Amino acid sequence: GGWRGPHRRRKESGGQAAVRQEQSGAMELRRTVQICRFHLLLLQRKKDLWLLSAPNCRHHSASQPPSSRTQRGLLKKMFLGVALGIPLFGGVRYVLAEKQERRKMRLLVDGVGRFVRSVGLGVQISLDYWWTNHILLRGLSENSPEYKAVVSKCHQRAADTIVNGAIQNGGLYVKLGQGLCAFNHLLPPEYINTLRVLEDKALKRGYKEVDELFLEDFKVRPDQLFLEFDYQPIAAASLAQVHRARLQDGTPVAVKVQYIDLRDRFNADIRTLELLLQIVEMMHPSFGFSWVLKDMKGTLAQELDFEIEAHNGERCARELEHFSFVVVPRVHWDKSSKRVLTADFYEGCKINDTEGIRRQGLHPKDVASKLIQIFAEQIFYTGFIHADPHPGNVLVCKGPDGKAKLILLDHGLYEFLHERDREALCKLWRAIVLRDDAGMRTYSKRLGVKAEDYFLFCEILLQRPINMAQLAMSNVLTREETAYMQDMAKNQFDSIMQVLKDLPRSMLLVFRNINTVRGINVALGAPVDRYYIMAKSAVKSWSRTVARKQLGLSRIFLLRWIHTVWASLKFEFALRLQIASMRLTTSLLRFLVFVGFLEETEGQEHIYEYLQA
Repeated sequence: GGWRGPHRRRKESGGQAAVRQEQSGAMELRRTVQICRFHLLLLQRKKDLWLLSAPNCRHHSASQPPSSRTQRGLLKKMFLGVALGIPLFGGVRYVLAEKQERRKMRLLVDGVGRFVRSVGLGVQISLDYWWTNHILLRGLSENSPEYKAVVSKCHQRAADTIVNGAIQNGGLYVKLGQGLCAFNHLLPPEYINTLRVLEDKALKRGYKEVDELFLEDFKVRPDQLFLEFDYQPIAAASLAQVHRARLQDGTPVAVKVQYIDLRDRFNADIRTLELLLQIVEMMHPSFGFSWVLKDMKGTLAQELDFEIEAHNGERCARELEHFSFVVVPRVHWDKSSKRVLTADFYEGCKINDTEGIRRQGLHPKDVASKLIQIFAEQIFYTGFIHADPHPGNVLVCKGPDGKAKLILLDHGLYEFLHERDREALCKLWRAIVLRDDAGMRTYSKRLGVKAEDYFLFCEILLQRPINMAQLAMSNVLTREETAYMQDMAKNQFDSIMQVLKDLPRSMLLVFRNINTVRGINVALGAPVDRYYIMAKSAVKSWSRTVARKQLGLSRIFLLRWIHTVWASLKFEFALRLQIASMRLTTSLLRFLVFVGFLEETEGQEHIYEYLQA
């Protein structure tokens, strides 16, 4: 027994040495010959060969020469270097940059976020509508309460998503949301009630940003420039927020402060919106609005210059000075710049706040009539048109005479309508009110509308159906008329888009003005006949224009006044004559039906439709 132990140990140590020799030989073989891991384990007598499969070993053994491993290692190092180097370089550059340069770098990152957010919200809304239409509404009757409830919830979710996205993105996104508010006769009520938040509320900025902007523009903080300055804004809109302040002499003023990053991000936001509209146009070819943004981006860019806005306000005040009930706040130029606008402060309620109007002892009818007169004067006579008169930009207060006084704010977005287009528009509006079909054709053509689209254009202009057998037009659409307009927007969308493309570009913002005023009149309860007031203004404005152009007549006030009054009387007479003629025709037809001369036949169906109208 004594000799077997050492012999076994010598034998075992000899076996271990052999194994080590095998392993070193295998490693030497792998260094000299490219060999896969499978065969290496085989040479090492490993038992867990099942961890690797033969097909994989063929792949590895055939496709990975030493140079490939070296290249792969270099690529990993390069990728790691780029991944760490770019953020490190950006961080160093950001720390060393000036304030304005830092702001631009932040905007670059934020711009990517706004784009991704916009695309995500669009996809979210699209999927929500698809799921609602194809899944949730399956098997439900369109007239059932359940159907209407599901659709209403879907509209509300979409409207909430749009408002949240617009407020987070700010700038142009809020302005587009404000523009949607004007289409309260086409969009579902869930959209209108939700989007109204954007009229005077948006994402507010901190006092540090306000201080930074004043230091850049005036070299002092606002609390040093003014006797008093309230850093808490009283309103926050798409491009700026408004603060209350007092001048050194104690005069109360409103200070409009542009968002400090707006100018830097404007071009990027425009490109983002253009890209989004192009994507939508690719998915839905008939929904092509990219041309609208391309045509209007120059006009929108002017809104970023508050000096232009101040000049617009002063021109507006001069041209409307004969209306004693119009107030345009006076600009304080020494406290204004391209990004800061300081003007007199006025207290008042929004023009669509009927309760606020009544609390002041005023009547909505007086307010609506004056509003329509103001903008009809701009559209038909001066041609210098406020293109953004949403309720947040028109305030109402009590004047010295105890009647309503209108305060016009935000003069950044204006459009000029050429005299030849104003002439055609004046005559077209008169022709529509008088139901002059030939005139409607003629003057629509002068505005660039094709002959076959003239009637569609007239209905777009008035934003209501036109019944040629009825002169009276209600300012509040009935349920049937609302359904007609919504069906027209859905079924004749391509034709509507073509009509808009055919018009002079300045007419697009004129449409916005007309439609916004229509919406305000409806919000006030439609106390006045908007169509008739605008027709009278159109006739009066064109007669004044003609009188002014005639030789020598522009200097003779009495003759010009007579010319204007005569034109208005002719319009009144033509309107009364048309009404009397239609009433006489109706009475005659009713009498013939009563005595049995006319019977209810298929060929006379149009007579009974006429009588019903």
